[in-house]
Amino acid sequence: MREEDLLQAESYRDRVSTVTDKGKRKWVYALKPSGKWYKYRKIIAWSYLAVFFILPFIKVNGLPFMMINVLEGKFILFSKIFWPQDFFIFAIAMITFIVFIVLFTVVFGRLFCGWVCPQTVFMEFVFRPIEWLIEGSPAQQKKLKEQGSFIEKTFKKALKHFLFFVISFIIANTFLSYILGVDEVIKMIKEPIDQHLGLLTGLIIFTYLFYGVFAFVRDLVCTTVCPYGRLQGVMFDKDTMQIAYDYKRGEPRGKFKKNIERTEGDCINCMKCVHVCPTGIDIRDGLQMECVSCTACIDACNEVMESVHLPKGLIRYASENEISTGQKFHFNARMKAYSILLGILMVAMGFLISTRKTVDTYISRVKGQLYQEVPGGKISNLFEAKIINKSVEDMPVTLKLEDMDGEIKLIGTNQIMLKKESLNEYTFFLQIPQKEITHRSTKIKIGVYKGDDKIQTIKTKFLGPFN
Repeated sequence: MREEDLLQAESYRDRVSTVTDKGKRKWVYALKPSGKWYKYRKIIAWSYLAVFFILPFIKVNGLPFMMINVLEGKFILFSKIFWPQDFFIFAIAMITFIVFIVLFTVVFGRLFCGWVCPQTVFMEFVFRPIEWLIEGSPAQQKKLKEQGSFIEKTFKKALKHFLFFVISFIIANTFLSYILGVDEVIKMIKEPIDQHLGLLTGLIIFTYLFYGVFAFVRDLVCTTVCPYGRLQGVMFDKDTMQIAYDYKRGEPRGKFKKNIERTEGDCINCMKCVHVCPTGIDIRDGLQMECVSCTACIDACNEVMESVHLPKGLIRYASENEISTGQKFHFNARMKAYSILLGILMVAMGFLISTRKTVDTYISRVKGQLYQEVPGGKISNLFEAKIINKSVEDMPVTLKLEDMDGEIKLIGTNQIMLKKESLNEYTFFLQIPQKEITHRSTKIKIGVYKGDDKIQTIKTKFLGPFN
């Protein structure tokens, strides 16, 4: 192939698919797909949407199943409360999630983007179907934009954008329910607006944000904004599963001619794979950053192949090695390494969550206070205890000195009653017989008990008169 032909063939890489060669926005009018893969995606998408909108209403033992209250630093996952003190668990969870994304991408490419990414699910199964319903097919949408009557265009555009805004408002309220809890959101709706102007302002901002993304930004999120698409080229290799065009079978392309023996490749250059693509790419050009692995081109190509009595699978899930050499998928060394690391992180996550305590106690001597000698041959130190109760109920606890004789005397109260979901602070004198103190600084253990059950053992130091 001549050099100029090679440059022409590779020219699509000079810019993203949604930008023209003059640098202007190229609006994508995607044709509605149909076929096996689209049906599977529709089932998953509607299941996803059902979970998204129903989950805030699910409670276990009076707690939301999931709530991420970043305003108060309070997180509830699987009806378990996590506070900022549990941040290390979230750090490990984030590392685990990143490794999972990397492993998943190395093996399956951008399967996440095409099947369960919120942007794709809402765009392709909520907003775009509404657009098809109101404005019609891509050809009808273009005609409406260029030649439609003013009244018809105004009515259809107004109706579409009104529905887009209403759905965006519902999505914004659902997100707010994940942050504050659905009970709090319902309470705010019932109360006068002037009592929640700040939250209402934030709600309106997010509504316009969602509306802007799904009404105008659309595919630019996948091709320009989302960092995952930019990173995929780093994580892909020749064994990665992707939406691939079988160029060995399809080339050279040629129009289909009925009742004439075909001498070209199986691709009849119908362009349907391009027309159904939500990011407007031509999958036949090869692997591209804009491809979100949505399978629309697979369904479109299979439909055409079936109609012209050629084998399906000209566009299919396959790795580069499978297309170029016929080599079947295999689990390579990099995939094995990521899998082992992911397994270790998941075990660590499970251990941390299962051993996580509902009460966290911090006990230390009050700074600047020396020991005191008290009647009865005892030495006294002043301690402060900070106890975090992460549960949703008040909890009575007692402190007991372990492995030696001693007495704990609370200051200002006779009993420690931990208030729910809060930090509780107490001070107390710890008196130990002088014969038990053999060093200037003695290591001691204090047990935290709920009834007869020990919750936690705290190690600290006791100051005495001996060198």
